[in-house]
Amino acid sequence: MSNPNAAASLPDTIASLGQVMQLAFVPADFDAALRFWTGTMGAGPFYLMEHIRAENCKYRDEPADIDFTAAVGYWGDIQIELIKQHNDTPSIYSTWREQGLEGLHHVCIAVEDMQHAREVCAAAGATVLQEAQFRGGSAEVIYVDTNGGPGTMVELWKGDAAGRAFFASVREAARDWDGSNPVRKRS
Repeated sequence: MSNPNAAASLPDTIASLGQVMQLAFVPADFDAALRFWTGTMGAGPFYLMEHIRAENCKYRDEPADIDFTAAVGYWGDIQIELIKQHNDTPSIYSTWREQGLEGLHHVCIAVEDMQHAREVCAAAGATVLQEAQFRGGSAEVIYVDTNGGPGTMVELWKGDAAGRAFFASVREAARDWDGSNPVRKRS
């Protein structure tokens, strides 16, 4: 039997950066996607973060003022993220919707060293499509195109203490969730 973690041990591959902790979707119908994930799949509860505006956001190396909403919840041990962009600013989300694509948009890996993550991705032939910072630069994300087609984009997230605590609280809420109050506003 092969080792399921073998890819993670290969140096200088994207898998060596860590385990996938999130599956993300940019659905045509955000509300229907929330109903699907909570009702059909039993994931949740989802926490809604409305009208997010990141700092120092760039899309294809150009400044981008992206206004979006994200909902996060857990399906077992994996985080599910649903994203809806509110404006027509070019981004990885608006491009996806313009192309009429559905399904998995990207996966996310939490990293400790963003510079190292950038170097590994560049060596693997992946290119940064979008990047942003949050909370004065204490948290940052990059989205890399791995050139594998739809669903193979990778988000690399260097969280801060506040972001890690929020995700831990969402995960904890999912452990004993009884299906009530499936969508909650982040407080």
